[in-house]
Amino acid sequence: MQPLLKLADFVATFPPKSLPVPTTQTISTLMLDLIGAAGAGLHSPLARAARASALNAYGEGSVRIWLTNRTSSVVGAAMANSAAASALDIDDGHRGAAGHAGAGVIPAALAVAEAVGGSSSEVSEAIALGYEIALRVASSRPAESVDTYASGRWVNYGAAAAAARLLKLTANETAHALGIAGGEGPIVFTAPSPKFEGSTIKEGIPPAVVAGITAAYRAREGATGPLDLFNDEVRFDRNVLLGGLGSSWEAQNCYLKPYACCRYMHAAVDAIISMRRRGTEIKTLRINTFPQAMRLANERAPTNLEGAQYSFYFNCALASLYGAEELQPVALERLTDERVLEIANLIELVPSPEFATAFPFGTPARVFLDQGDGVQEMLVLHPLGDVANPMSREQVIHKFMNITENLGREWQEDLVAAALNFEEGGLSYLVSSLAAPRQHAYPTARGSRGDPSDLLMLERTAGYRT
Repeated sequence: MQPLLKLADFVATFPPKSLPVPTTQTISTLMLDLIGAAGAGLHSPLARAARASALNAYGEGSVRIWLTNRTSSVVGAAMANSAAASALDIDDGHRGAAGHAGAGVIPAALAVAEAVGGSSSEVSEAIALGYEIALRVASSRPAESVDTYASGRWVNYGAAAAAARLLKLTANETAHALGIAGGEGPIVFTAPSPKFEGSTIKEGIPPAVVAGITAAYRAREGATGPLDLFNDEVRFDRNVLLGGLGSSWEAQNCYLKPYACCRYMHAAVDAIISMRRRGTEIKTLRINTFPQAMRLANERAPTNLEGAQYSFYFNCALASLYGAEELQPVALERLTDERVLEIANLIELVPSPEFATAFPFGTPARVFLDQGDGVQEMLVLHPLGDVANPMSREQVIHKFMNITENLGREWQEDLVAAALNFEEGGLSYLVSSLAAPRQHAYPTARGSRGDPSDLLMLERTAGYRT
Protein backbone atom coordinates (compact mmCIF):
# COMPACT_ATOMS: atom_id res chain seq x y z
CA MET A 1 0.00 0.00 0.00
CA GLN A 2 1.26 3.46 -0.87
CA PRO A 3 2.34 5.64 2.10
CA LEU A 4 -0.39 8.22 1.52
CA LEU A 5 -3.05 5.48 1.58
CA LYS A 6 -1.69 4.15 4.88
CA LEU A 7 -1.82 7.61 6.44
CA ALA A 8 -5.36 8.13 5.16
CA ASP A 9 -6.49 4.77 6.51
CA PHE A 10 -5.05 5.67 9.92
CA VAL A 11 -6.94 8.98 9.96
CA ALA A 12 -10.24 7.45 8.87
CA THR A 13 -10.20 4.30 11.00
CA PHE A 14 -8.58 5.42 14.23
CA PRO A 15 -10.98 4.16 16.94
CA PRO A 16 -13.12 6.92 18.47
CA LYS A 17 -12.52 7.88 22.11
CA SER A 18 -9.22 6.02 22.28
CA LEU A 19 -6.73 8.87 22.53
CA PRO A 20 -4.45 8.39 25.53
CA VAL A 21 -5.31 10.73 28.41
CA PRO A 22 -1.89 12.47 28.29
CA THR A 23 -2.40 13.18 24.59
CA THR A 24 -5.86 14.62 25.23
CA GLN A 25 -4.41 16.88 27.92
CA THR A 26 -1.63 17.94 25.56
CA ILE A 27 -4.22 18.90 22.95
CA SER A 28 -6.00 21.10 25.52
CA THR A 29 -2.71 22.81 26.37
CA LEU A 30 -1.89 23.32 22.71
CA MET A 31 -5.33 24.85 22.13
CA LEU A 32 -4.85 27.30 25.01
CA ASP A 33 -1.39 28.24 23.78
CA LEU A 34 -2.60 28.71 20.21
CA ILE A 35 -5.58 30.82 21.29
CA GLY A 36 -3.14 32.93 23.29
CA ALA A 37 -0.98 33.40 20.20
CA ALA A 38 -4.07 34.50 18.26
CA GLY A 39 -5.03 36.91 21.03
CA ALA A 40 -1.55 38.42 21.02
CA GLY A 41 -1.56 38.78 17.24
CA LEU A 42 -5.18 39.87 16.91
CA HIS A 43 -4.49 43.53 16.22
CA SER A 44 -1.33 43.09 14.15
CA PRO A 45 -1.49 44.45 10.59
CA LEU A 46 -1.20 40.87 9.31
CA ALA A 47 -4.22 39.65 11.29
CA ARG A 48 -6.34 42.74 10.57
CA ALA A 49 -5.80 42.31 6.84
CA ALA A 50 -6.64 38.61 7.06
CA ARG A 51 -9.92 39.25 8.89
CA ALA A 52 -11.03 41.90 6.43
CA SER A 53 -10.12 39.76 3.44
CA ALA A 54 -11.83 36.72 4.96
CA LEU A 55 -15.12 38.61 5.11
CA ASN A 56 -14.68 40.22 1.71
CA ALA A 57 -13.42 37.16 -0.17
CA TYR A 58 -15.08 34.28 1.68
CA GLY A 59 -18.17 36.03 2.94
CA GLU A 60 -20.20 36.06 6.10
CA GLY A 61 -21.09 32.77 7.69
CA SER A 62 -21.73 30.99 10.97
CA VAL A 63 -18.16 30.16 12.08
CA ARG A 64 -16.50 32.33 14.70
CA ILE A 65 -13.59 34.60 13.90
CA TRP A 66 -11.84 34.26 17.24
CA LEU A 67 -12.00 37.02 19.83
CA THR A 68 -14.30 39.19 17.70
CA ASN A 69 -18.03 39.56 17.14
CA ARG A 70 -17.71 38.54 13.47
CA THR A 71 -18.37 35.23 11.77
CA SER A 72 -17.41 33.97 8.33
CA SER A 73 -17.53 30.79 6.28
CA VAL A 74 -15.62 27.71 7.39
CA VAL A 75 -12.65 28.58 5.19
CA GLY A 76 -12.78 32.32 5.85
CA ALA A 77 -12.86 31.97 9.63
CA ALA A 78 -10.14 29.31 9.68
CA MET A 79 -7.89 31.42 7.45
CA ALA A 80 -8.37 34.53 9.59
CA ASN A 81 -7.78 32.63 12.83
CA SER A 82 -4.71 30.96 11.40
CA ALA A 83 -3.29 34.33 10.38
CA ALA A 84 -3.80 35.80 13.86
CA ALA A 85 -2.30 32.73 15.52
CA SER A 86 0.84 32.80 13.38
CA ALA A 87 1.22 36.58 13.20
CA LEU A 88 3.70 37.08 16.04
CA ASP A 89 5.67 33.83 15.79
CA ILE A 90 4.74 32.72 19.31
CA ASP A 91 2.82 29.59 18.25
CA ASP A 92 3.90 26.01 18.96
CA GLY A 93 6.46 24.20 16.85
CA HIS A 94 8.22 20.87 16.32
CA ARG A 95 11.93 20.26 16.04
CA GLY A 96 11.83 17.40 13.55
CA ALA A 97 9.49 19.33 11.29
CA ALA A 98 11.33 22.63 11.89
CA GLY A 99 8.02 24.44 11.76
CA HIS A 100 4.58 25.09 13.17
CA ALA A 101 1.62 22.69 12.95
CA GLY A 102 -0.77 24.23 15.47
CA ALA A 103 -1.49 27.48 13.66
CA GLY A 104 -2.79 25.42 10.75
CA VAL A 105 -4.36 22.37 12.32
CA ILE A 106 -6.22 23.90 15.27
CA PRO A 107 -8.01 26.70 13.37
CA ALA A 108 -8.96 24.21 10.65
CA ALA A 109 -10.30 21.65 13.11
CA LEU A 110 -12.28 24.12 15.21
CA ALA A 111 -13.82 25.79 12.16
CA VAL A 112 -14.98 22.52 10.60
CA ALA A 113 -16.12 21.21 13.99
CA GLU A 114 -18.20 24.33 14.56
CA ALA A 115 -19.80 23.89 11.15
CA VAL A 116 -20.68 20.21 11.67
CA GLY A 117 -21.24 20.19 15.44
CA GLY A 118 -18.34 17.99 16.50
CA SER A 119 -18.08 16.67 20.05
CA SER A 120 -15.10 17.45 22.27
CA SER A 121 -13.63 13.98 21.76
CA GLU A 122 -14.07 14.23 17.99
CA VAL A 123 -12.33 17.60 17.96
CA SER A 124 -9.43 16.36 20.09
CA GLU A 125 -9.01 13.32 17.83
CA ALA A 126 -9.09 15.47 14.70
CA ILE A 127 -6.45 17.82 16.11
CA ALA A 128 -4.23 14.94 17.25
CA LEU A 129 -4.53 13.27 13.84
CA GLY A 130 -3.92 16.55 12.02
CA TYR A 131 -0.73 17.16 13.99
CA GLU A 132 0.33 13.56 13.40
CA ILE A 133 0.00 13.68 9.62
CA ALA A 134 1.48 17.16 9.19
CA LEU A 135 4.45 16.53 11.46
CA ARG A 136 5.24 13.10 10.04
CA VAL A 137 5.23 14.50 6.51
CA ALA A 138 7.49 17.40 7.48
CA SER A 139 9.85 15.33 9.63
CA SER A 140 10.22 12.59 7.02
CA ARG A 141 11.98 14.93 4.59
CA PRO A 142 15.77 14.31 4.63
CA ALA A 143 17.55 17.61 5.33
CA GLU A 144 19.36 17.53 1.99
CA SER A 145 16.04 17.41 0.12
CA VAL A 146 14.38 20.35 1.91
CA ASP A 147 14.19 23.47 -0.24
CA THR A 148 12.19 25.49 2.30
CA TYR A 149 11.32 25.09 5.96
CA ALA A 150 8.22 27.26 5.59
CA SER A 151 5.38 25.47 7.41
CA GLY A 152 2.90 26.23 4.64
CA ARG A 153 4.60 23.59 2.54
CA TRP A 154 3.27 20.74 4.74
CA VAL A 155 0.68 21.95 7.27
CA ASN A 156 -1.96 21.67 4.51
CA TYR A 157 -1.81 17.89 5.02
CA GLY A 158 -2.66 18.33 8.70
CA ALA A 159 -5.55 20.68 7.96
CA ALA A 160 -6.91 18.22 5.42
CA ALA A 161 -6.58 15.28 7.82
CA ALA A 162 -8.36 17.12 10.64
CA ALA A 163 -11.15 18.27 8.33
CA ALA A 164 -11.54 14.80 6.79
CA ARG A 165 -11.85 13.20 10.22
CA LEU A 166 -14.55 15.66 11.32
CA LEU A 167 -16.42 15.26 8.03
CA LYS A 168 -16.28 11.48 8.62
CA LEU A 169 -14.74 10.76 5.22
CA THR A 170 -13.93 7.20 4.25
CA ALA A 171 -10.32 6.08 3.99
CA ASN A 172 -10.50 6.46 0.20
CA GLU A 173 -11.99 9.95 0.45
CA THR A 174 -9.42 10.92 3.07
CA ALA A 175 -6.63 9.75 0.77
CA HIS A 176 -7.92 11.98 -1.99
CA ALA A 177 -8.27 14.88 0.46
CA LEU A 178 -4.60 14.49 1.39
CA GLY A 179 -3.68 14.17 -2.28
CA ILE A 180 -5.58 17.31 -3.26
CA ALA A 181 -4.15 19.27 -0.32
CA GLY A 182 -0.61 18.18 -1.19
CA GLY A 183 -1.00 18.68 -4.91
CA GLU A 184 -2.49 22.17 -4.60
CA GLY A 185 -0.95 23.45 -1.36
CA PRO A 186 1.07 26.68 -1.33
CA ILE A 187 4.55 26.53 -2.82
CA VAL A 188 5.90 29.32 -0.58
CA PHE A 189 9.36 30.69 -1.34
CA THR A 190 12.11 28.13 -1.80
CA ALA A 191 14.93 30.59 -1.11
CA PRO A 192 13.77 32.92 1.68
CA SER A 193 15.02 36.46 1.33
CA PRO A 194 14.97 39.33 3.83
CA LYS A 195 12.02 40.73 1.90
CA PHE A 196 10.13 37.44 2.27
CA GLU A 197 10.83 37.09 5.97
CA GLY A 198 9.85 40.70 6.62
CA SER A 199 6.54 40.41 4.78
CA THR A 200 3.14 39.28 5.98
CA ILE A 201 3.19 36.05 3.99
CA LYS A 202 5.84 34.63 6.33
CA GLU A 203 5.28 30.90 6.82
CA GLY A 204 2.47 30.47 4.30
CA ILE A 205 0.22 28.84 6.90
CA PRO A 206 -3.14 30.57 6.19
CA PRO A 207 -3.25 29.54 2.51
CA ALA A 208 -2.26 26.02 3.56
CA VAL A 209 -5.33 25.98 5.83
CA VAL A 210 -7.52 27.05 2.93
CA ALA A 211 -6.02 24.32 0.73
CA GLY A 212 -6.43 21.63 3.38
CA ILE A 213 -10.03 22.38 4.34
CA THR A 214 -11.26 22.79 0.78
CA ALA A 215 -9.47 19.57 -0.19
CA ALA A 216 -11.51 17.62 2.37
CA TYR A 217 -14.79 19.13 1.23
CA ARG A 218 -13.92 18.50 -2.40
CA ALA A 219 -12.99 14.89 -1.70
CA ARG A 220 -16.36 14.42 -0.01
CA GLU A 221 -17.98 15.51 -3.27
CA GLY A 222 -15.98 13.03 -5.35
CA ALA A 223 -12.90 15.04 -6.35
CA THR A 224 -9.67 13.07 -6.62
CA GLY A 225 -6.03 13.87 -6.01
CA PRO A 226 -2.64 12.28 -6.66
CA LEU A 227 -2.06 9.36 -4.31
CA ASP A 228 1.64 8.83 -5.01
CA LEU A 229 2.93 12.02 -3.37
CA PHE A 230 5.07 10.20 -0.78
CA ASN A 231 6.33 7.35 -2.96
CA ASP A 232 9.74 8.96 -3.58
CA GLU A 233 11.94 7.52 -0.82
CA VAL A 234 14.66 10.06 -1.58
CA ARG A 235 12.32 12.87 -0.57
CA PHE A 236 10.35 11.09 2.17
CA ASP A 237 11.84 8.65 4.67
CA ARG A 238 9.22 5.92 5.05
CA ASN A 239 10.42 4.92 8.50
CA VAL A 240 9.73 8.43 9.79
CA LEU A 241 6.54 8.78 7.76
CA LEU A 242 4.95 5.50 8.84
CA GLY A 243 7.01 3.92 11.61
CA GLY A 244 5.13 3.28 14.86
CA LEU A 245 1.99 4.95 13.54
CA GLY A 246 -0.52 5.04 16.40
CA SER A 247 1.95 3.98 19.08
CA SER A 248 2.84 7.55 20.03
CA TRP A 249 1.64 11.04 19.17
CA GLU A 250 3.75 13.78 17.63
CA ALA A 251 1.60 16.47 19.29
CA GLN A 252 3.34 15.50 22.52
CA ASN A 253 6.71 16.22 20.90
CA CYS A 254 5.90 19.85 20.16
CA TYR A 255 7.67 22.73 21.81
CA LEU A 256 5.96 25.86 23.13
CA LYS A 257 7.47 29.29 22.62
CA PRO A 258 7.86 31.72 25.50
CA TYR A 259 9.05 34.50 23.18
CA ALA A 260 7.50 36.08 20.08
CA CYS A 261 10.38 35.47 17.72
CA CYS A 262 11.84 32.72 15.56
CA ARG A 263 12.73 29.61 17.56
CA TYR A 264 16.26 29.72 16.15
CA MET A 265 17.18 32.45 18.65
CA HIS A 266 15.41 31.22 21.80
CA ALA A 267 18.48 29.51 23.23
CA ALA A 268 20.43 32.77 22.95
CA VAL A 269 17.57 34.71 24.52
CA ASP A 270 17.39 32.23 27.41
CA ALA A 271 21.12 32.65 28.06
CA ILE A 272 20.96 36.43 27.91
CA ILE A 273 17.97 36.60 30.26
CA SER A 274 19.77 34.31 32.70
CA MET A 275 23.00 36.35 32.69
CA ARG A 276 21.70 39.91 32.37
CA ARG A 277 21.77 42.34 35.27
CA ARG A 278 19.38 45.28 35.11
CA GLY A 279 21.03 48.65 35.04
CA THR A 280 24.43 47.46 33.86
CA GLU A 281 25.98 48.54 30.59
CA ILE A 282 26.58 45.85 28.01
CA LYS A 283 30.13 46.10 26.69
CA THR A 284 30.15 43.15 24.30
CA LEU A 285 27.69 40.43 23.32
CA ARG A 286 28.69 37.52 21.10
CA ILE A 287 26.38 34.69 20.07
CA ASN A 288 27.65 31.41 18.63
CA THR A 289 24.83 29.74 16.73
CA PHE A 290 24.17 26.94 14.25
CA PRO A 291 24.91 27.72 10.57
CA GLN A 292 21.29 27.66 9.35
CA ALA A 293 20.48 30.57 11.68
CA MET A 294 22.62 32.82 9.50
CA ARG A 295 20.10 32.39 6.68
CA LEU A 296 17.52 34.47 8.51
CA ALA A 297 17.05 38.09 7.47
CA ASN A 298 18.69 39.20 10.74
CA GLU A 299 18.09 42.91 10.26
CA ARG A 300 19.73 45.01 12.93
CA ALA A 301 16.97 47.61 12.64
CA PRO A 302 13.80 45.86 11.39
CA THR A 303 10.97 48.11 10.25
CA ASN A 304 8.02 45.84 11.03
CA LEU A 305 7.12 43.02 13.40
CA GLU A 306 7.60 40.36 10.74
CA GLY A 307 11.17 41.52 10.16
CA ALA A 308 11.78 41.71 13.91
CA GLN A 309 10.72 38.09 14.39
CA TYR A 310 13.61 36.93 12.20
CA SER A 311 16.35 39.06 13.76
CA PHE A 312 18.83 37.68 16.30
CA TYR A 313 20.19 41.18 16.78
CA PHE A 314 16.89 42.85 17.60
CA ASN A 315 15.44 40.19 19.90
CA CYS A 316 18.66 39.53 21.80
CA ALA A 317 19.14 43.26 22.31
CA LEU A 318 15.55 43.58 23.51
CA ALA A 319 16.00 40.69 25.94
CA SER A 320 19.25 42.12 27.28
CA LEU A 321 17.59 45.43 28.11
CA TYR A 322 14.10 44.53 29.23
CA GLY A 323 13.90 40.81 29.92
CA ALA A 324 11.46 38.09 28.92
CA GLU A 325 8.17 39.95 29.19
CA GLU A 326 9.12 42.42 26.43
CA LEU A 327 9.07 39.40 24.13
CA GLN A 328 5.56 38.38 25.26
CA PRO A 329 4.82 39.84 22.73
CA VAL A 330 7.02 42.52 21.15
CA ALA A 331 5.47 45.99 21.10
CA LEU A 332 5.61 48.01 17.89
CA GLU A 333 7.26 50.95 19.64
CA ARG A 334 10.30 48.81 20.45
CA LEU A 335 11.21 48.84 16.76
CA THR A 336 12.34 52.44 17.20
CA ASP A 337 13.78 52.14 20.70
CA GLU A 338 17.22 53.76 20.40
CA ARG A 339 18.69 51.75 23.28
CA VAL A 340 17.63 48.47 21.66
CA LEU A 341 19.02 49.51 18.30
CA GLU A 342 22.30 50.59 19.90
CA ILE A 343 22.84 47.17 21.48
CA ALA A 344 21.68 45.41 18.30
CA ASN A 345 24.51 47.14 16.47
CA LEU A 346 27.18 45.85 18.83
CA ILE A 347 26.06 42.19 18.87
CA GLU A 348 28.33 39.73 17.10
CA LEU A 349 26.57 36.71 15.57
CA VAL A 350 28.85 33.84 14.56
CA PRO A 351 28.09 30.43 12.98
CA SER A 352 29.91 27.85 15.08
CA PRO A 353 31.36 24.50 13.96
CA GLU A 354 30.33 23.28 17.41
CA PHE A 355 26.71 23.33 16.23
CA ALA A 356 27.22 22.37 12.59
CA THR A 357 25.00 19.28 12.79
CA ALA A 358 22.52 20.49 15.40
CA PHE A 359 19.67 21.66 13.16
CA PRO A 360 16.81 20.78 12.71
CA PHE A 361 16.72 18.63 15.84
CA GLY A 362 18.40 21.28 17.95
CA THR A 363 18.70 25.07 18.00
CA PRO A 364 21.50 25.63 20.54
CA ALA A 365 23.53 28.74 21.31
CA ARG A 366 26.62 29.70 23.27
CA VAL A 367 26.54 33.29 24.50
CA PHE A 368 29.44 35.46 25.66
CA LEU A 369 28.32 38.57 27.57
CA ASP A 370 30.47 41.32 29.11
CA GLN A 371 28.62 43.67 31.44
CA GLY A 372 31.73 45.48 32.59
CA ASP A 373 33.25 42.87 34.88
CA GLY A 374 34.58 40.33 32.43
CA VAL A 375 33.03 37.96 29.93
CA GLN A 376 30.43 35.49 31.15
CA GLU A 377 29.68 32.43 29.05
CA MET A 378 26.59 30.23 28.89
CA LEU A 379 25.65 27.27 26.70
CA VAL A 380 21.97 26.50 26.13
CA LEU A 381 21.23 23.27 24.28
CA HIS A 382 17.50 23.08 24.97
CA PRO A 383 15.66 26.42 25.16
CA LEU A 384 12.66 26.79 27.41
CA GLY A 385 9.64 25.03 25.96
CA ASP A 386 11.53 22.17 24.29
CA VAL A 387 10.49 18.61 25.09
CA ALA A 388 13.77 18.30 27.01
CA ASN A 389 13.06 21.57 28.86
CA PRO A 390 9.26 21.86 28.90
CA MET A 391 7.15 24.74 30.12
CA SER A 392 4.99 23.76 33.09
CA ARG A 393 1.22 24.18 32.97
CA GLU A 394 1.67 27.21 35.26
CA GLN A 395 4.18 28.73 32.83
CA VAL A 396 1.83 28.17 29.90
CA ILE A 397 -0.96 29.95 31.75
CA HIS A 398 1.41 32.76 32.77
CA LYS A 399 2.45 33.20 29.15
CA PHE A 400 -1.20 33.24 28.09
CA MET A 401 -2.05 35.92 30.64
CA ASN A 402 0.91 38.06 29.58
CA ILE A 403 0.34 37.96 25.85
CA THR A 404 -3.46 38.42 26.02
CA GLU A 405 -3.52 41.09 28.72
CA ASN A 406 -5.56 43.36 26.43
CA LEU A 407 -8.52 40.95 26.67
CA GLY A 408 -9.11 41.64 30.36
CA ARG A 409 -8.87 39.28 33.32
CA GLU A 410 -12.39 37.85 33.28
CA TRP A 411 -12.28 36.98 29.58
CA GLN A 412 -8.80 35.48 30.00
CA GLU A 413 -9.99 33.26 32.83
CA ASP A 414 -12.93 32.10 30.78
CA LEU A 415 -10.68 31.16 27.87
CA VAL A 416 -8.27 29.29 30.15
CA ALA A 417 -11.13 27.29 31.64
CA ALA A 418 -12.71 26.58 28.24
CA ALA A 419 -9.46 25.29 26.75
CA LEU A 420 -8.05 23.34 29.69
CA ASN A 421 -11.45 21.85 30.53
CA PHE A 422 -12.29 21.19 26.88
CA GLU A 423 -13.23 17.53 27.29
CA GLU A 424 -15.69 18.46 30.04
CA GLY A 425 -17.01 21.77 28.71
CA GLY A 426 -17.19 20.86 25.05
CA LEU A 427 -17.00 22.77 21.80
CA SER A 428 -19.96 25.08 22.45
CA TYR A 429 -18.37 26.43 25.64
CA LEU A 430 -15.06 27.05 23.86
CA VAL A 431 -16.74 28.75 20.90
CA SER A 432 -18.81 30.98 23.17
CA SER A 433 -15.65 31.90 25.08
CA LEU A 434 -13.97 32.86 21.83
CA ALA A 435 -16.73 35.36 21.07
CA ALA A 436 -16.62 39.02 22.08
CA PRO A 437 -17.42 39.25 25.84
CA ARG A 438 -21.04 40.36 25.63
CA GLN A 439 -21.82 37.22 23.64
CA HIS A 440 -20.48 34.78 26.24
CA ALA A 441 -22.82 31.98 27.26
CA TYR A 442 -21.33 30.80 30.52
CA PRO A 443 -22.13 27.25 31.67
CA THR A 444 -23.89 27.20 35.04
CA ALA A 445 -22.14 23.99 36.12
CA ARG A 446 -19.04 25.94 37.06
CA GLY A 447 -20.84 28.51 39.15
CA SER A 448 -21.02 32.25 38.74
CA ARG A 449 -18.46 33.89 36.47
CA GLY A 450 -18.83 36.99 38.59
CA ASP A 451 -16.61 35.35 41.19
CA PRO A 452 -13.32 34.66 39.36
CA SER A 453 -11.29 31.88 40.94
CA ASP A 454 -7.61 31.09 40.83
CA LEU A 455 -6.62 29.84 37.36
CA LEU A 456 -4.83 26.79 38.69
CA MET A 457 -7.89 25.90 40.75
CA LEU A 458 -9.83 25.77 37.49
CA GLU A 459 -7.52 22.95 36.45
CA ARG A 460 -7.69 21.11 39.73
CA THR A 461 -11.50 21.08 39.80
CA ALA A 462 -11.44 19.52 36.34
CA GLY A 463 -9.07 16.80 37.47
CA TYR A 464 -5.88 18.20 35.91
CA ARG A 465 -2.55 18.03 37.68
CA THR A 466 -0.56 21.25 37.73
